[in-house]
Amino acid sequence: MLNLLGPSVRLCDGFSRRQILRAGSLGLFGLSLPELMRHQQSARANPSATSRTSGGKAKACIVLFLMGGPPQHSTWDPKPDAPPEIRGEFKPIATCVPGLAVGELMPRTAGLADRICVLRAVSSNDNAHSASGYYMLTGHPHQPMNVENANPGPPNDHPNWGAIIRGLKGDRLGLPAAVRLPNRIFNTDGSVWPGQDAGFLGRQLDPWLFTCKPADTEFRLEQFSLPVDVTAARLEERRSLLQRVNQQLDAAERGRALRYFDQQSQQAFDLLRSSHSRAAFRLDQEPEKVRERYGRSQFGQSCLLARRLVQAGVSLVQVNWFRGPDEPADNPCWDSHTQESKRLKTVLMPPMDQAYSALLEDLAGRGMLDETLIVWMAEFGRTPKINGRAGRDHWGHVYSVALAGGGIRGGQVLGVSDKIGGYPKDGRVQPQDLTATLFHALGYQPDTEIRDTLNRPWPISRGEVIRAAF
Repeated sequence: MLNLLGPSVRLCDGFSRRQILRAGSLGLFGLSLPELMRHQQSARANPSATSRTSGGKAKACIVLFLMGGPPQHSTWDPKPDAPPEIRGEFKPIATCVPGLAVGELMPRTAGLADRICVLRAVSSNDNAHSASGYYMLTGHPHQPMNVENANPGPPNDHPNWGAIIRGLKGDRLGLPAAVRLPNRIFNTDGSVWPGQDAGFLGRQLDPWLFTCKPADTEFRLEQFSLPVDVTAARLEERRSLLQRVNQQLDAAERGRALRYFDQQSQQAFDLLRSSHSRAAFRLDQEPEKVRERYGRSQFGQSCLLARRLVQAGVSLVQVNWFRGPDEPADNPCWDSHTQESKRLKTVLMPPMDQAYSALLEDLAGRGMLDETLIVWMAEFGRTPKINGRAGRDHWGHVYSVALAGGGIRGGQVLGVSDKIGGYPKDGRVQPQDLTATLFHALGYQPDTEIRDTLNRPWPISRGEVIRAAF
């Protein structure tokens, strides 16, 4: 669901404004927004941002975040000459680019390698999911590093990419500039990773989170669906009634929080009234062959939904690998501590290869790939040596990221890991460099400034653009 909570304000009768509207206004409106908007005014750019253009040609970015950490050895950086306990079960296969090989479980992707730039020497030097994930999604190392189950908050309060994009570009066409789906990233204990929100930029710039299951047969995003008995005219009547209620409440207490709520509720109505916004989530409008090409996995349909959102004007969509309730505790998602080969063959690589290749082909066929940067990434990679449980453990010292579209020059590999895929040998890329490269592709120089809630200027990145990628 779209998490839309606002600041709670206690009224003179002992009830908070939030309680009144959560208890009464949803029934009053007849709306299907399950929670009120926690975003304050989201349809605005940060007026204090100082934009410095880079000449990048991308208009949008889709981030495919494979939470858990795919093994570099079985994906982008196979090591066929290493011992069995290093190279693993899977062999490399040739791609459409001479001399460039990928793991054998990526046959569809191999045929599109001429559109992909592989970074084989990415390194955070952090072996904790949440800490390294924070570094990857913000470009700032976690303090301290290698701390698992870290939670959001100072000093680890830097904004993620989507929040910065919302601050730089602002929202338009009834949709936020940045969206996350189909779920937030969290550890097995339920702790939510830092680096997924706007941090010190303020909650009004949080990338919107749409919690959904787009592969479900009756997929329907409740937030953008009016009940059958609520017509557009009736919706407008309820908006007018809400306005009158607000005027009465404001007479009792006039404060900034109340103004924020007025803005939030107006945006909620705007979203519901906008056919353009609602249509972006209508996967049932896609031809059946397109949906089948992406695959019926939650990840596959999330990638298709990301394409539709970019078409509708969203600037950044982060697709997180779906973590369902049935994920095993000892090797959830890509965190393959045990039985890695079995997991890769059955539940991980086939849907990833299908969805990723479908997204690249679909965007290219629509003439959108040159203007859409695709980032294939995770928080880290896996240990060079297979452990005693037939799996690999956390490894932030070297791993791979793949870039495509958005002005990226495909058919090349940048950076080299050592002979066991354990450490960078040449061309090391740090998370801040990836951040600088992403913003460069989207048209912003790394020294572009954005201001926090105290009006202090911050550069959007402190890294170096990977210029050889373009």
